Amino acid sequence: MIELLSYACIGLGIFFWFWGTYPLLGERSVLFKLHSLSVGDTLGSMAIAIGLLLRIPNEWPLLILAIISLAIWNTILGYVLAYCSRGERKND
Repeated sequence: MIELLSYACIGLGIFFWFWGTYPLLGERSVLFKLHSLSVGDTLGSMAIAIGLLLRIPNEWPLLILAIISLAIWNTILGYVLAYCSRGERKND
């Protein structure tokens, strides 16, 4: 049962990777493309890490650290990208 749940999490993670990559082919703005890519990659990588956690529970400290790092890193990276995309503003 655990093995089946592990495979389901890993499969869901791969699905999220492709789901986040698909909008890159569209005609939307660069920020929309980056947002969908980062969300898909974050969710996909977290689902894969959870699937690995179910398969090799002895490595739980490293896998939990990986999940937390993914959440923090991608959130901060999103804020940095949004700040940088504001463009140049003139002070009057």
